[in-house]
Amino acid sequence: MGHRESVRFDLCSKGYIIILMLMHLIILAAASIHEYQDDSFIRRSNSFFFHGGSEGLYASKLDSDNGKSASEDKPLIGKSFIRFESIIIRRTKESAEKKNEMQQRTGLVEAIVLEVRDREKIGGSYLNSEAICCTPELSKDGSCKVGEVIIQQNPDNPDGPKRMQTFFEGKNEEANMDIQTIEINSTGMYYLYFMFCDPELVGTLISGRTVWRNPDGYLPGKMSPLMTFFGLMSLAYLVLGLFWFLRFLQYWKDIIQLHYHISAVIGLGMCEMALWYFEYANFNSTGTRPMGITIWAVTFSAVKKTVSRLLLLVVSMGYGVVRPTLGGITSKVLLLGVTYFVASEALELVEHLGNINDFSGKARLFLVLPVALLDACFILWIFSSLSKTLEKLQIRRSMAKLELYRRFTNSLAVSVLLSVAWIGYELYFNATDPLSELWRRAWVIPAFWTLLAYLLLVVICVLWAPSHNPTGYAYSEETGDDFDEEGISLTGSGIKVAGSDLATKLERKERKASSAAEHHVFGLGEDLEEDKRE
Repeated sequence: MGHRESVRFDLCSKGYIIILMLMHLIILAAASIHEYQDDSFIRRSNSFFFHGGSEGLYASKLDSDNGKSASEDKPLIGKSFIRFESIIIRRTKESAEKKNEMQQRTGLVEAIVLEVRDREKIGGSYLNSEAICCTPELSKDGSCKVGEVIIQQNPDNPDGPKRMQTFFEGKNEEANMDIQTIEINSTGMYYLYFMFCDPELVGTLISGRTVWRNPDGYLPGKMSPLMTFFGLMSLAYLVLGLFWFLRFLQYWKDIIQLHYHISAVIGLGMCEMALWYFEYANFNSTGTRPMGITIWAVTFSAVKKTVSRLLLLVVSMGYGVVRPTLGGITSKVLLLGVTYFVASEALELVEHLGNINDFSGKARLFLVLPVALLDACFILWIFSSLSKTLEKLQIRRSMAKLELYRRFTNSLAVSVLLSVAWIGYELYFNATDPLSELWRRAWVIPAFWTLLAYLLLVVICVLWAPSHNPTGYAYSEETGDDFDEEGISLTGSGIKVAGSDLATKLERKERKASSAAEHHVFGLGEDLEEDKRE
């Protein structure tokens, strides 16, 4: 009972880990192009604001020859910037009608770009006021202008918060923001806010887009290291695949069905990492995610996750070790696999085809929960099956297989401990960094889970590697105490020879037993015994 209770505890812990993992992975669904479609403003203090986006941006690279930014003939090379494109601000008809048609400026909306370290410079905190917009009282000393957002400027720091103003004219309902580019010369997490102070502009909507670029491409700062990571993981899967392929060729006569499943997972992992690398590389060079490559990468990722979980499940069930087939539960296993694939595919599409502002928290939670619950079902089934398999091997005294599964169990236990520790670090990371000031380290959060899945696959490849004598994990018909599973070869010609010898011995035993029984029935048992003595 103690073993089963510990297994259930591990299952609950792993299910909770998966839920947290999936919920936190969503924060990485960022994009270098932030689009706005009739988004509204939210009231805060005496101002109204709309969050236009936030990304980690590296400082523009300098020309080593003259210490200046990248050359003008190649304006994008080495530059980091935020560009405002086709921004349209639309106020209500009622608000426009209240204005004088002859007046040039009848409403002000400001775009403010600030680095997260300068957040205290927005608002009247340095004036001992909670106001964000300048009031007549605060403007008396000339520190701000009435109707504008208060920004504390530092003459010694020209890279402080930047303000771009857009005015409504006369009774016009729309105002078009000029196309302009803000160059980034200091590395940091940058926030963009559209704000206004005039209460008569309540109901104003904003449309358009902003383009954010780093010196080496359009990938957001927290995502750019992942491109290198996926490239390295592609090489790692290639090395693992080469090792497995060579072993496969070397012992091709000794291959069992389980080896084909492992080969499929390695192949899917190789394709998945390569597709993600090329998807990120294309995204980095164009600023938009290529629909075709992204869908293929998402699909391969979902298929690989599903097949990997199915592989762990069937291995834990003892498929090919204590049972030749899955029997009646095959349909249940396939149903769980298909359901998981559909849920995982939907979640991956939402995360990678939209940008960070496209979906609300409720929409994400609606897609995360099914995947988390299905993961919990997988974990529950895996550890439950593993417990039963270990019990069967202990009863049958199959020492080689028992040792193999103990190593496999230990590997899973280590992965659970690592997952618990990493989830603890992830919670601490997010709790202590609510404004993403540590964005340059954020990429390691999802990278860990990819690496952990790879290491588990390596462990399976080592434990179940093809060999001349796979009796340590191959299924065999164990018929009695005098049957030595470890002394029989179950591959190649050895299967036929050992199998035929075993069958012959069993037939002889059955014939002797049946003939003895018949003679005793007809009273001839004593005569046979006398003949044997003579």
